[in-house]
Amino acid sequence: MIETLLNMDPVMILTFMTAGIVLNLTPGADVVFATASGISGGWRYGVAAAFGVALGALVHITLAAVGLSAAIMALPWAYDAIRYLGAAYLAYLAVKSWRASTAMGDAEGAKDVSQAIKRGFLTNLTNPKVALFVLAFLPQFTVLEVGPVWHQILILGVLFTITVFFITAAYGAAAGFAGTALRQAGGVMNKISAIVFGGLAAKLVFD
Repeated sequence: MIETLLNMDPVMILTFMTAGIVLNLTPGADVVFATASGISGGWRYGVAAAFGVALGALVHITLAAVGLSAAIMALPWAYDAIRYLGAAYLAYLAVKSWRASTAMGDAEGAKDVSQAIKRGFLTNLTNPKVALFVLAFLPQFTVLEVGPVWHQILILGVLFTITVFFITAAYGAAAGFAGTALRQAGGVMNKISAIVFGGLAAKLVFD
């Protein structure tokens, strides 16, 4: 795993982190729940919800790493197939994000810290869109020559999960103080994310 990390291109990792930060800034189901928890119980509830969300993301990433690795080993053409399917899904997300005015809406927050963690975990884990996104997003930043694909996906996944936690926690912690501003910012971030999604889809197709 360490050898794979050392072989990975630092510029590629920086590009991945930048894209991940922009995409995580876009309000979705996880952010909505963390924000609602922050509004209902204060910043601790919002941060706790974000921690649960991050745990759920780690499960998705682990399953993706194992599943993609097995598929690529069994079917040599699966690597390219996964990347092109991922491009199609990212293009769909780009269109959907551009058309959406805002993803922030009403949601019931958690009533205590432990519930916030549990519900944040379940909100993320049971969202099939998260699994689809992980399968579409992470593989395009892997290179077969660098090392085992599952190593690369786990490394990138951990970095992505870190951004998931801190950004979602920031939304949750700030929700009680600036709920209206966050809802307005959601519409702007949807447009930015649409551009990022479209660019990532194009990168997959033309690389």
